[in-house]
Amino acid sequence: MRHPLLQVMLDAAAGRPPPPDGLVELLPPPPGPVDAVVSFTAHAYVAAAVDPLAMRAHLRRDDPGAATRPAFVSWLAGQLGREAGQLDMLVVATPLDGPPPLALEAFAVGLASHRRVDRANRYRRDLRVLGDRDGGGLLVLGRGLAGRWEVAFEVEPERRGRGLGRALATAARHLVPAGEPLFAQVSPGNVASVRALLGAGYTPVGSEVLFSRPTGAGAGVTPGAPVSAPDG
Repeated sequence: MRHPLLQVMLDAAAGRPPPPDGLVELLPPPPGPVDAVVSFTAHAYVAAAVDPLAMRAHLRRDDPGAATRPAFVSWLAGQLGREAGQLDMLVVATPLDGPPPLALEAFAVGLASHRRVDRANRYRRDLRVLGDRDGGGLLVLGRGLAGRWEVAFEVEPERRGRGLGRALATAARHLVPAGEPLFAQVSPGNVASVRALLGAGYTPVGSEVLFSRPTGAGAGVTPGAPVSAPDG
């Protein structure tokens, strides 16, 4: 069964984001290894098993970005018993037809101990690991939060500043199934990657914080009404 957060993200990718009404909605924990806070313009979702009344008490009602404030993220991490990841920009792109414009070679998913692949193995399934023939760039595709398609890439220091990051991000759009939007998370301070993704046609749609959980954790919680609304 499709998790409700996946449908929210697919709608946002199609140009139908949630209404900017200041609400924060509580959803069940998504399948897979993470819980999440996903925010759009003045509307956010907490996908985790937490008490809705306690959650409401820790949200600032006068702040449309309340769900990503450090104080709330820290409180949520404490409730879940794990560390919060960084606040990332969430971007998305549609698939492109035809072969990628960059020659890529497939690598084993367990590629050495590369940190990018190691992280992908912890957060995603159905991984594909590819690299350019010169060994300057690495591309990782897989299904991540709530089952969406995600991409990550990395360029070796000596190859940076030559457009390889943008080429990898563009190539990824040729490698996902037709009709499946491709998401990427990027730190806003990672300007090189932000520019590469924007140059490759990805569009910002929101932000998110992930909370990695132990394998097998994540009991369900029934979705309910929004737990926060603007004053008045």
